Amino acid sequence: DKMAKKAIDTIIKTARTGKIGDGKIFVYPIKDTIRIRTGEKGQKAI
Repeated sequence: DKMAKKAIDTIIKTARTGKIGDGKIFVYPIKDTIRIRTGEKGQKAI
């Protein structure tokens, strides 16, 4: 996904110091989304 790649590249570019503690990025599929306040699910919750 182009949008995910762009986001990942931006995070790496701005957050990398080359030192221990820079962190990790985890990328995985999302099964579902639920907006707690309204109970909306799926695309409507985004």
